[in-house]
Amino acid sequence: MMIKAYLQITMTIDEANRQAAADVYTRYKQPFLQTIAGALSKDLLVRDDDVQVLHGFDSLAHAQAYLQSDLFANHVFKGLQPLWTQDPEVKIYQVA
Repeated sequence: MMIKAYLQITMTIDEANRQAAADVYTRYKQPFLQTIAGALSKDLLVRDDDVQVLHGFDSLAHAQAYLQSDLFANHVFKGLQPLWTQDPEVKIYQVA
């Protein structure tokens, strides 16, 4: 399957908490790939100013649906929320 949409979540997280964010990413990467409809990839991008998680999906609808899923709302979100220094930026891109 080809990636048709990306969900990008950019989070401002202090350097001291970046390993905790990476731990959340690692803990939920396989459940994401194995249980979320249309999930094709998940990558963690760490920069000096922020941390991004880039999710690849087979459709725009599946990317949007993930944000409402139990895995995201009750596990990933709750695991990352205490680490943020401000609200994350969430963007969905459709591949042309």
